[in-house]
Amino acid sequence: MTAAARGVTLGSLAGVVGFLAFVEFTSGVLQGYYTPMLTDIARHLGIHDADVNWLEGAQLTLSALVVPVFAKLGDMVGHRRMLLIATALTAAAALVLPFTDSFPVFLVGWALMGVYAVWLPLEIALIWSRTRSRGGRAIIAARAAGLLVAALESGAIAGALSGGALVDLLPLQVVLLVPAVMIAACFFVILAGVRESPELAGGRLDVVGLSLVATALLAFTGGLGLLRLPGGVTSWWSWAVLVLGIVLIVPFVRWELRHEDPVIDVRMFRSPALRPVYVTAALFGVSVLGAQAPLATFARTDPAVHGYGLGATGFATSVIIGIYLIGMITGALAYPVVARRRSPRVALMAALVVVGIGFMLFLPLHSTYLQAVVNMTVVGIGSGALIAALPVAAASAARATQTGVATGLNNTSKTIGGAIASCVFGIALLNGVTTGAPGSTAGSLTGYLTVWIVCSVTALAAALVLSFAPKHAFAGGAAAREPLS
Repeated sequence: MTAAARGVTLGSLAGVVGFLAFVEFTSGVLQGYYTPMLTDIARHLGIHDADVNWLEGAQLTLSALVVPVFAKLGDMVGHRRMLLIATALTAAAALVLPFTDSFPVFLVGWALMGVYAVWLPLEIALIWSRTRSRGGRAIIAARAAGLLVAALESGAIAGALSGGALVDLLPLQVVLLVPAVMIAACFFVILAGVRESPELAGGRLDVVGLSLVATALLAFTGGLGLLRLPGGVTSWWSWAVLVLGIVLIVPFVRWELRHEDPVIDVRMFRSPALRPVYVTAALFGVSVLGAQAPLATFARTDPAVHGYGLGATGFATSVIIGIYLIGMITGALAYPVVARRRSPRVALMAALVVVGIGFMLFLPLHSTYLQAVVNMTVVGIGSGALIAALPVAAASAARATQTGVATGLNNTSKTIGGAIASCVFGIALLNGVTTGAPGSTAGSLTGYLTVWIVCSVTALAAALVLSFAPKHAFAGGAAAREPLS
């Protein structure tokens, strides 16, 4: 495909990509805005720093539940329609946060905001549907996805910087009201500027399958939550609930294999092209989702009191996040260039290695602000490429009528990986908290070291997994797909 042809094709997508870019900008604000103020939120709610992971874990759990459902419904009744519903629900949840200081109520509102996780999969499905008859669609979609991720990370930079600055100046309740207004604006942008996908699969929602997977996920993540309670690791009850969640996957899989139109087509996991994508997404979720709260609280920890941490203010923490997100924009825009010159698979593997190296740097280099900035820049470059590339890789390997489901499963896999990591990291941060003043709410240095080691190892393991994928698995051609039976 010539450069001129690619330009024409991207030009025809410019309208929808432009409107969706505003949605992703807002999504980025949500991801960056709250992070610098997590310590302030913990103080406002009267909880320990390690308990911030409850917020993260609850939101990831709900995301894992709603993303496959909304993605399936997107394929059935319209990706735009489900994007509007998801945006309305997210706005309503965001409005809860400024008006409560109750941890349980705040937790529910925060968890319900996790619906926004389905925005990007639905957007990729919308874009993919408009490139269906065009050559070189995988690279075109990757470039469009790169622009969306660039908008997302630009929003995250703006969110992190503004959130960090505002929390140092204004009451927390006022600061928490800003995202709700932006999400409401997104609803009207989608309503006015985005057209529905040209082809819909139709069908009926698999309610039994949905009930089975919801029960399994709730039991599994509930077990993870129980493990984080005092004495949870040594409690047989916590492990029993966790095992129950795993066991319940068996009847779910059996039901889905018999169903003509399953809510989650588990046959996708048999595909040699899709299976590595989902495993990679789960391993990547450990760092990109599970490590967010620990990195923020480490930056805010006072080294004069605890002997570790950066002692950064809310704004200084947001600057670290902003530089990290600039790295992500760089990675997202660089990915299609590398993928075109080498291959999508090689580009994905290289991005994972970069993430692994970035977290590995934290082990010897974590005592100064500059060291943290350098480490997070490296992590950001690799992470940005992966966020842009993995949904497109899933869409390129899926059937034409299952792009929403395929990209949704990518996000679900990433979310489950993040939810597991959130639990593990919460336990690690609580373990060995002996440094600092009596009644300290800071996490332990051993816990932070554990976070960085796990993030590095999982990223490198994901690169190894992708090495077993077919060489041209994510190129978007028919050869990348195999019948799912």
